[in-house]
Amino acid sequence: MKNKQQSLVIIIAAIASTGGLLFGFDTGVISGALPFLKESWSLSTGMQEWITTAVLVGAFGGAIFGGRITDVFGRKKIIIITSLIFAVGSLLCGAAPTPAILVVSRIILGLAIGISSIAVPLYISEIAPSKIRGALVSSFQLMITIGIVASYFSDLAFADESNPFSWRWMFYVGVFPAVI
Repeated sequence: MKNKQQSLVIIIAAIASTGGLLFGFDTGVISGALPFLKESWSLSTGMQEWITTAVLVGAFGGAIFGGRITDVFGRKKIIIITSLIFAVGSLLCGAAPTPAILVVSRIILGLAIGISSIAVPLYISEIAPSKIRGALVSSFQLMITIGIVASYFSDLAFADESNPFSWRWMFYVGVFPAVI
């Protein structure tokens, strides 16, 4: 029974750690999308910086309030909600008709990332047995790195120099891990 219970905890922790994958994916995806964004919208350097930084602005806000929010609503609910917000944010980024809407969409993504960066490690630490707690909590960090690498492959797959709007698909891919 103990092995079954531990296996279940590992599976739950792996699923929860997809919050880290989303964090990493969005951190990395902009590097492939930005050259196409610049071409599509003739972006100034300042606007490119805003588009890149917007997710961090949102993550800062999400991280500040994430602890309180997860205390009030519960870790599991917040992890699910932030995944849904990330999915919606990814759709909004891909569909953004203007740079300003892309900035707002990336702030929304950042809020989800900031909150999940608090909620996921807390949740995993609460469900994990002490003997494997460190390994399971660190899986969130590992998933961030995996998300960054995955975003580079996604960028590579959708980069099409003949289509300046290929950046949209780079953002849309973020929906799939979010709904897991």
